[in-house]
Amino acid sequence: MAMNRRTAVQTLGLGSLGLGSLGVKRGPKERKAAITVQGESAFRTNIPTARDRRASGGALLALATARRPPKQGWYATYEVDVPAEGPYRLTAVATVPVEQPHIEEVGSYFKVAVGGAPPLPVARSQPYWYESAPAWGDLSELALGVVELERGRNTITFVVDEPTVLSDSTGYRLLLDRFTLTPVAHVAPLGIHLGDPAHNPGTYRGDEPQLPQLAFLLTGRTQRPRTLSFTVTDYFGNEVARGRATVPAGQAQVSITLPQLRQLPPGHYRVTAAGITGCFARLPERRPVTGPDNRFGVNTYVFSLVPPSRLDAFAAAMRDMGAGHVRDGMSWPAAEPRRGAYDTRLYDGVRRAFHRHGLATLDVLTTAPEWAMTQASLPLAADLRDAYRYAARLAAASPDAIQLSNEPDVDTTSSTGDQHAAFVKAAALGIADAGPATTVTVLPGIADAGSHFQILMLQNDVARYADAWGFHGYPDPSDQDEPEVPESADVQRELRRLYGAARLPMWMTESGVMLHARPGKDLTPAQQAVQARYLVRATVLSLAAGTEKQFWFGAPPIHDEGVYFGLLSRDFQPWPAYSAHAALTSLLGEARFLERLSDTCYVFAAGAGRRVTVAWGPAAEAVSEVEIPVVSGVTAEVYDIMGRRVGAVGPEGRVKVSQDLVYVVQEGIREVLPEEAPDSRPATRNLSVAERIVLGQRFDLANAAPNKADGDAEPPLGYRLFTTTRMAVDVYNFNATPQTVELTGRAFGGWTVRPTRPQDRITVPPKGRTSVEFTVVAGEGVRRGVDYPLVFEATIPTADGDRTVPPSVSRIQRRSRRRGRPIPLAPSITRLTPAGGATVDDPEVRVQARITDALSGVDAARVDVEVDGRRTPCHYDPATGRLTAALRLRPGRHEIWVRAYNRAHAPAQASVSVTVRE
Repeated sequence: MAMNRRTAVQTLGLGSLGLGSLGVKRGPKERKAAITVQGESAFRTNIPTARDRRASGGALLALATARRPPKQGWYATYEVDVPAEGPYRLTAVATVPVEQPHIEEVGSYFKVAVGGAPPLPVARSQPYWYESAPAWGDLSELALGVVELERGRNTITFVVDEPTVLSDSTGYRLLLDRFTLTPVAHVAPLGIHLGDPAHNPGTYRGDEPQLPQLAFLLTGRTQRPRTLSFTVTDYFGNEVARGRATVPAGQAQVSITLPQLRQLPPGHYRVTAAGITGCFARLPERRPVTGPDNRFGVNTYVFSLVPPSRLDAFAAAMRDMGAGHVRDGMSWPAAEPRRGAYDTRLYDGVRRAFHRHGLATLDVLTTAPEWAMTQASLPLAADLRDAYRYAARLAAASPDAIQLSNEPDVDTTSSTGDQHAAFVKAAALGIADAGPATTVTVLPGIADAGSHFQILMLQNDVARYADAWGFHGYPDPSDQDEPEVPESADVQRELRRLYGAARLPMWMTESGVMLHARPGKDLTPAQQAVQARYLVRATVLSLAAGTEKQFWFGAPPIHDEGVYFGLLSRDFQPWPAYSAHAALTSLLGEARFLERLSDTCYVFAAGAGRRVTVAWGPAAEAVSEVEIPVVSGVTAEVYDIMGRRVGAVGPEGRVKVSQDLVYVVQEGIREVLPEEAPDSRPATRNLSVAERIVLGQRFDLANAAPNKADGDAEPPLGYRLFTTTRMAVDVYNFNATPQTVELTGRAFGGWTVRPTRPQDRITVPPKGRTSVEFTVVAGEGVRRGVDYPLVFEATIPTADGDRTVPPSVSRIQRRSRRRGRPIPLAPSITRLTPAGGATVDDPEVRVQARITDALSGVDAARVDVEVDGRRTPCHYDPATGRLTAALRLRPGRHEIWVRAYNRAHAPAQASVSVTVRE
C-alpha cells in the first residue's frame, strides 16, 4: 500500500512499527520547530472540555461517557499550520488504553485522521502504552508515530468510536491535554513486515494462492530513491536469503516479492535492514487438530492487550499456530455496574470473534463489584446470591467453559480458602442452573500448588461442583537461563487424587516464563530462544503428567513490571515461541501421552497412526545422543523445534539432541492407548438437593484473617479470634423449593462452638439465605498464634434418611503477636507395611498401617486402601488406630495407596510399591 499525504498516517495505521513509547530524542532544531496544540482548542468537536490546573493550558479535552457515539464517533478536529510539508512525529499527553502503575482508570483506544483521510486506529501493543512516561493524573506522554502533513493548514482529528472496559462500567474515555508535531529531520527506516499487518501478523503456510509480500517502511516520503540491503536468517541464525529493496522517490514504503518464501521450511525468520528487524513465520504444512481433541490454549485478555482493530487477525493467528482455546473474560464490575443491571455486549462480541475463527473460550470470573462487597468479604461478594446470579448470567451466553476465579491464593486480601470455597459452590450452581449442558465449569486457577489456601478450599469439598481441575505453573522468575519447569502438574495430580477428584481432567490455565524486559526493547534473540524452548518443554512435561488442556500465558505482547510475556513482538510479529507452538501442535496432534523414556524423552500418540517422541539434551551439554525405539518397518523422521524435517533415524536408533529439542515421528502405527483420561464433559448438572445448600462462615472485620501478602504469608492464617467471639454461618438454599436444615458446629483442641440461640432446625426459602449466630470460645488449653479447624456441617432430614450437605471448614487462631508452634491438622499414617520397594514371593499380601489424629480424631468411615488405583476392602479399628487389608496380587509391580480423613475433613495419604515375583 503506497503512502501519501492523503492517507498520511504511517505508524498509526500499522499499529506499533517504529517509535518507542518512551518518547523520541530530538535535536535542538527539532525541539525549536515543534508545534504544540492544546487539547481544549479543537475548532470542531462533540467532546466537552474540562478545567484542570494540572493541564498545560489550564484545561483539556475530556471525554468520559457511557453514551454511544453518533455516526461519526466522538471526535475532536484541530487546525494546525506547519511551515513545510513532510513527515512529523506526533506525540501527545493523553490517556492510554491499558493499565499503567500510575493511573487509576484507562482510556479508550482512539483513531487519528489527517486531512480528509479516513480515521486510522492507533493499534499499538500493550508494551508501547505501558512504557509511556507518566505526565499527570491518568495521562501519559505518548509517542504515536509519524504523520505526513502539507505546508500550511492541516487538520488532525482524534476519534473514539468503540467502547472500552472501565473500572466499573463500559464506556468511552479520552483525556487529551495537548499534542505536539515535530518535523522529522532525516527520513530513516521505520519497520519491516510480511503482508498487511492490519490483517496478518506475518505468517503464511505456503499453500496460499498468492504469497504475502515483504514491505519496507520509512519514517516519511523519501526525496530520492532509497535502497535497503536486507538479509533473512532462520531461528538458528543461518542466512537463508538476501536482497535489496528500493523505495521510489516520493514514497514511504515498498513491497517486494521474496522468491525464497515458497522454499523456506516451517519456522521463524528475521529480516534485517539498516538496523531494523522484522519477523515472520512459515507454518507447518500439517494443520493442527481442531475441536474437542485439541489440547492447547492461550491466554489473551484482549481488552487489556489487543486493540479492537487487530482482534480478527490476532484470533486467526492463534488458530493457525494450533490453539484451540482462548482464556479471557470481562470484568464483573464493568459487566454488572449495579445489581441486576448487566451489560456484557462488549465481551459477547469478543467471544463471537473467537468463535468465528474456531476458538473455544474459557471465561474467567473476576473480583466482585464494590457494591457487592464489604471490607470483610473483599474481594468476594458478601451475598453469595450475587455470585450465583452473575455466573448464571455469564453461562446463559453459552461460553465453552467458565473458570471460577484467577489465582485467589496469591492476592493481597485477607480472603480465606473457606470463603472462596463457598463462592465457588454458589457460582458453579449458577452455571449449572443457567448454562447449556456443554459449558465446562473449571476450578480456580491456583498459583501455588498445594498452598494452604488451596488445601483449605479443597477440604470444603469444592471439587464435586466442577468439571475440570484448574491450576497454574511458572518457573522461578530469577532463573533466566533455561528455567527449570516446575512440578505443578505432578503436585496437582496427587492433590486431585487425595481429594477424591480423579474424575476431573486437569487444566493448566496458565503456563509461562518470566523473562526480564528492557523498556522500549523486545527480548533479545537469545531470550526469545529460551522462551521457545521452555514453551515446548513445559507443555510436554505437563501433558506427560496428565494435563488435559494446556494454556500458554500469554499470547499478545505483554510487559508487566519488568517482565515480558507473549508469543508476539511489540510490533505484533511472531516470535520463535510462536513457531515452536505451531510445530508442537502440528506434530503432536491429539497429544495422548504414552510413556516416559527418560527425564528428557517422552512418547505421545498423535492420532491417525502417528507416534511422536519428543527429546532434548541436558542443559550442560551442547549436543548429545538419545536412543529412540523405532517400530520395525516404519520410517522415523526427525523434525527440529521449528517443525522443519531434518532427517531420519538410522538403523542404530540414535538421534542427536540439544537444548533445541527434536521430534521423531513414526507413521502407520496401531497404538494401544492407555486407559482413557478423564474428560471435561459437564458433570455438575446433576447436583443433589443437599449439594445446593451452601454454608458460609462470616466473621466481623475485627476477626479477619491475616493478609495473604501475594501468597507469601506463613501460618497461622486463620480468623483471629478473641477468647470469646461471635460469628455467623450463612445458609444459602439454591434449590427451587424451601429446605429445612439441621446445622451443627464442631471445634477442636480446646475450642468450643455453640449456637447463640439454640435451635434444632432452620428453614431456608428457595434461592434464599438464613443466618445462624454462633459463639466460639477458646479454652485454657488453646495455644495462641496457632491454626485450628472450625467445622460446620448440615443435613437435610428426609423420610429416606438425612442428606449430607458439603461442609464449611475454616481455620481459627487465638490472637497473638507471635506465631505459635503449628499443630498437625491432618491424620498421621505410619508403620505402613509391606515396606516400600519390597519384593515378595507370596501373592497373598497383608497390608498394615497405624492411622491416628490427636486433634480431631480419624473418621473411620473415610479410610481407604487402593491397589493400582482400585479400591479394595480394608478394616480400620478406631480404638487402636490399626488398619489392615488382605490382598491377593498378581505377579508384577503394584502400588498400595492408603488415604484417611479426620473429623475436620482433612485427608492424608501414604503409599508403597510392592513387586510380586513370577
